[in-house]
Amino acid sequence: MATRGERGVVRVLDKLEASVNSGQYYEAHQMYRTLYFRYLSQKKYAELLKLLHKGSTVLLQHDQQGSGADLAILLIDVLNKSEIKPCEEWIEKLAKLFEMMSSSIPEREIFLTNAVKWSMDANKKGHPLLHKKIAEVYWKEKKYTAAHKHFLHSSDGAAYANMLVELHTTKGLKSEIDLFIAQAVLQFLCLRNIQMATETFDKYTESHPTIKNDKGPPYLFPLLNFLWFLLRAIEQRHVNQFKILRSWYAISIKRDPNYSVYLDNIGRIWFGIEVQRKTRNPNSVFGGLLKSIIGDADSSDEDGEYEHNATVPDLD
Repeated sequence: MATRGERGVVRVLDKLEASVNSGQYYEAHQMYRTLYFRYLSQKKYAELLKLLHKGSTVLLQHDQQGSGADLAILLIDVLNKSEIKPCEEWIEKLAKLFEMMSSSIPEREIFLTNAVKWSMDANKKGHPLLHKKIAEVYWKEKKYTAAHKHFLHSSDGAAYANMLVELHTTKGLKSEIDLFIAQAVLQFLCLRNIQMATETFDKYTESHPTIKNDKGPPYLFPLLNFLWFLLRAIEQRHVNQFKILRSWYAISIKRDPNYSVYLDNIGRIWFGIEVQRKTRNPNSVFGGLLKSIIGDADSSDEDGEYEHNATVPDLD
């Protein structure tokens, strides 16, 4: 026989469904919160997670942005309290809720920040799959700067390369074809991630409609050849080759003043080359020409984009 408390929960659930069906979304939101506190006090985490996921989804589907986002934020709170580790199932669900939220509401960024913090289990920057999913949402919204920040901490260089190809072919000049991939490769190397640097470079050169017909390496664009040789030098730890490459391709490297700063850092990280500290640092993850292009390409540059771990590592 059901207890008095259980019968009370059933009644609230019935009233909640009736409120949603009749468009009484404020009442529905309040009942979801009532059940949240009741389940939480009883530590019924499984039931609560299911309830909050359903509630946030339903409210967001009915464009109840504030209420839906509120429940989504509570959902992450329960994930933390129940000590559920980051997994594909919940990352997929959280990314979908993020996609359903309007970029105009401040709760979206709160939700994203909390989601990334929850996913910081083995990875201090957040789970790569979550970053990938969020990057894809921003990419779909044509918010390339925000997408870039999350792709940097994802594990899908191929997807990131496809975004760069789209960005260049729709917003860039033909002469800038190598600048788009150079910025990405150098930043990945500053993040000590040669696997992503290599994967992104390979996919970009294989997929770009202009480069793929080049049949390189060697490529028609000197900067692409420099990147290809640079990746090989790092893989083989050839410090002299690294120094020679910087000299041979000095003119190409000077096309963006940030490149020399990145390369100083790469020399320190991968080859142990210490250099005098520079007084000038790149002021964002996108420097020089690419920064200005991406700024123009974004549908909005004032949308409170998520900035956790968004900058390039300290170039000391």
